[in-house]
Amino acid sequence: MPTQIEGDLVAGDHQFAIVVSRFNEFITEQMVDGALDTLERHGVDTEAAVTVVHVPGAREIPVVAQRCARSGTYDAVLCIGAVIRGATDHFDYVCSGVSSGTQQAAMDTEVPVIFGVITTDTIEQAIERAGTKAGNKGRDAAAAALEMANVMDQLPG
Repeated sequence: MPTQIEGDLVAGDHQFAIVVSRFNEFITEQMVDGALDTLERHGVDTEAAVTVVHVPGAREIPVVAQRCARSGTYDAVLCIGAVIRGATDHFDYVCSGVSSGTQQAAMDTEVPVIFGVITTDTIEQAIERAGTKAGNKGRDAAAAALEMANVMDQLPG
């Protein structure tokens, strides 16, 4: 049987950064609350082990996420944002930039950079993903960060 590596939702002594967009703050703050609650429920002392960094908009998330990941301080970086479609192509540019930028930050640093940015067509869809019908995507991002921090601990390198 091959060796299997799997993460779990145990806090350990991991440190986390949450990079959150202030744009659409009525959505993103609900997502951050969900992320913090999930981390706490799994044993993370959020006052000691979590740094929350606020940025103006989703497009600014990747550069700050990369700086956090490169710092050597954090075992995972959660990126939280809400991009809601408007009447112009701006939505497409922002979504593309934040998506590729967060992925690049993870690849460049080998630190898990978790994509917790919701992209929706309507405000109602965003509200649903921030804690109502569709769950809270901030919670999902926190669970992924915990699991990935533990997976990375088990890998050589």
